[in-house]
Order: sequence, then structure tokens, then C-alpha cells
Amino acid sequence: MRTDLVTWLDTADPGAVTSAAGPKMGSLAELGRAGFSVPRAFAVTTAAYALHVGTTGLDVLADQVLAGVRDPHRRPELETASARIRKAFEEADVVEPVATPVAECYAELCHRSSRPRVLVAVRSSATGEDSATMSFAGVFDSYLGVSGAGPVVEAVRSCWASLFTERAISYRLEHGLSHRETPMGVGVVELVDARSSGVAFSAHPVTGKRDRMVIEANWGWGEAVVQGLVTPDCVEVDKDDRRVLRHEVATKEFVSAFDDRAGRVVGMPMPERLRSRSVLDGEQIGGVVDAVLEIERHYGHPVDVEWVIDRDRRPGGRVTIVQARPITFRPQSGTVAAWDPVAYAAKYAFGGGADR
Repeated sequence: MRTDLVTWLDTADPGAVTSAAGPKMGSLAELGRAGFSVPRAFAVTTAAYALHVGTTGLDVLADQVLAGVRDPHRRPELETASARIRKAFEEADVVEPVATPVAECYAELCHRSSRPRVLVAVRSSATGEDSATMSFAGVFDSYLGVSGAGPVVEAVRSCWASLFTERAISYRLEHGLSHRETPMGVGVVELVDARSSGVAFSAHPVTGKRDRMVIEANWGWGEAVVQGLVTPDCVEVDKDDRRVLRHEVATKEFVSAFDDRAGRVVGMPMPERLRSRSVLDGEQIGGVVDAVLEIERHYGHPVDVEWVIDRDRRPGGRVTIVQARPITFRPQSGTVAAWDPVAYAAKYAFGGGADR
């Protein structure tokens, strides 16, 4: 197996993972090495992407299609170019030197998880996705609840194709970038059986105050929040004494859950008895706070963290971390922006843009 095409996050150097498969996977590798609870995962590297598009000629096709697209705001042109390139990606089989190691790694992931067809999240992780000067967060696609070697390989291909979403093309044009400068890595991450999930900020996301933490929480996986179906619960915590300063419980009419018939994560009506119930109890809030503060100490700066509470977690157990990044928001002088948790989730949280 060519180790330059796929890499396991628990054995590779985090810096090497970032270089080979983007910052999203590099962050997960670093968190795992630092001792945090993270899912099992492997990455399909940008070398695999380059081999695929070079062999199939998709890189040349993309150059040709995009040659006449220069205005990042001409939506009809962007849509036409995106549709043509993405269609070509979906019609080209993943080349065998890539498809085989991806399938073999998925089989190994099933073995490590003691499950014959483990559910995974297949997550886009483009290089430069969260750099100091720009962010492609929310632009690319990820896929939740994929199982089976064939579907995983196809989901990797779909993540590659999302390098050419309308938004991604527009963003690159605005910043003078070529698609060749931001190749796509992909993470294949064991899907945690989520009782609840959310995002937490170790500094207030609106005021920037570092003496308090904000936690957003929803039942199941975060897709219902990203789709705008649900406003999550909001908890504000004093970081010094761990007091809950505010706990707003939203009415949550939908939940993201795995549908056996559809074979993927879908939005479902929330059972009536859970719609107005708090997602997190005091012990679980404490578990999220502990994890986020430890991550902040590890990095040495404020962070926002995507977390998941497994259905099998017991009181005192660790919260699973699926992503952490620096908080980049800073309120402008003299203004206080309104905090919109749904807009934030759609842009940043729960693994990227249109999780499927």
C-alpha cells in the first residue's frame, strides 16, 4: 500500500498530516496525540487527489472550464462551470491505485472498531482551508453515515468534486488562487454514535471576553443545525468557577439520525417529549467545559471546538472531540454583533459545509 496516498491519524506526525491532508485532519491527529478522546480515522492525502485528477485529466478539464470564468460575482457562470466540473468528477471512477488503499483502510477501520460495516463521516479537508489569512470553512462538502468500501470511495470522490462548488470557485477568484494551489485531502472518520453534539467557544464569540465560555448543543449530530432546521440550546459558563451564567433551552423539532433504509444521516421529527428538554445536564456541561479548557491550554489561545457525547458515555467519561480551531472572530470597535448560532454552524461547525 502506498503510504503517500493514505495515512492513519494515530500513527502519523500531526504536521505531516496537515501538509498531506489539510488542517482539519492535522488538528484531529494533534488532538489524538495530545491524549484527547478523538474518533478513529485515516486520511486520503492530496497526493491521492493529484494522482486521480492527473490520471483522469480532470485537472486539465478544470483549467479549461475555469479559463473563461473571471468574475467571482457572476453567479450563472459560476453555476455552469461548477456543474460541468462536478459532473465530470462523478462520472470518472476513482483510479485503482487510490481506490484500493482507501477500501483496504476502511476494512481495517471496521476491524479496529469490531464492526463489519462501520459508519463513517467522510470529510473534506483542503490544504489552506483554515489559514491565518483566509478560510474556506463551510465551502466544501462532507458526508455523514457512509458505510461499505464502495460508498466510502465514492464519498471521497464527491469530496474531491466539492473543491469546485460555486462558492469555492468564487472564493478562489476573490483571493487570486487556482484550484491547483488548494488540493483536497479527505478524512474518513469513524462516526460517533451521538447522543448530542455541538460547538463550544473558550472565549465569548460576540464580545471576545475570555472569562466565559459559550456552548451550543443539539440532540444527535449537527446536521439539523447546519440545515437551519433547529436552533441549538445555548449555555454560557464562567470559566473561573464553572458557574452556569445562562442556559437557554430551545424548542428542537428535528434531529439528525441515521436512517437504515436511506443508509445515511437524515433529518427526522424530534419526539415530542424531547423537543423542549435541555440537551445537556450539569455533569455533561462540566465534561464539555473540562475538554475545551484543556484544549485551550494545549494550544495557548482561545479555541472553538466541535464535540460529541457518545450514547455509551457514562458520568465522568470523556467527551469526544472532532475538531478544534483558533477563534478568529473579533468584534469591531464600538459595535456588538448579534450572535446567530445557526449561521455559525452552517459556516464552520460540524465538519464543513453541506454535510450529507
